[in-house]
Order: sequence, then C-alpha cells, then structure tokens
Amino acid sequence: MAQVQAKRAARERRHQRVRKVVQGTAVRPRLCVFKSLRHIYAQIINDEEGRTLVAASTASKGFPPAGERLKKTEAAKVVGTLVADRALAAKIETVVFDRGGYPFHGRIKALATAARDRGLKF
Repeated sequence: MAQVQAKRAARERRHQRVRKVVQGTAVRPRLCVFKSLRHIYAQIINDEEGRTLVAASTASKGFPPAGERLKKTEAAKVVGTLVADRALAAKIETVVFDRGGYPFHGRIKALATAARDRGLKF
C-alpha cells in the first residue's frame, strides 16, 4: 500500500512541476488528461477564468460507442477524437497539452495522437 501511495505522490509532484509552466488562456486553453485504472478523462480548460470549456471521458453516458467493449488504449483514442471534435465545434483550434504528470506513452500518447489527427493543434 505504501508503494502505491509513493507512486501517486510522485505523479502529483511531477504534475505540480509541469503546472508551474503550463497555463491555459482564452487564446490557447489547456488540454488536461487524467487516467484512472478503468477510465480516462480529458478536458479543455481556460485557467484565466477557471472554466472547463470542453470535456470527454470513458465514464460519460453513452460510452463506448454502439455498446462495444474496447481496450483501454482504444478507448483513449476514442476520447481523443471526441474531445477534438467538441473543441473544434466550440471554435478551439490550438491548445497546450497537460499530460498530468504521466509519462507520454500508452493511453496518454494514444489520446494526444488521436486529437492531433482530428485537427487539434498543440
């Protein structure tokens, strides 16, 4: 149990270190990612106003699409496309990516790549 708490605390420290530099503005909001063991969440935030502009997650109602069961990485790709589509519909084209203290591989990379492929610029 102590090892799990130490890993979580290390991620929090990394996240705080990144957040000192990464700020979301009205012109370029922040795409923030959080992952749990089961779900992945992505939201686009304007830090100046403290508002979430767009959000998508695997825990939202109606996910997965068409009632199919997806692997975690595939689900992250779907969330990436969802958040990009919603952002483009809200006229948000460029964002700054906040990986949340997680390493940039696996589900985080899949989400970011899918959002980029949909037309979101970071």
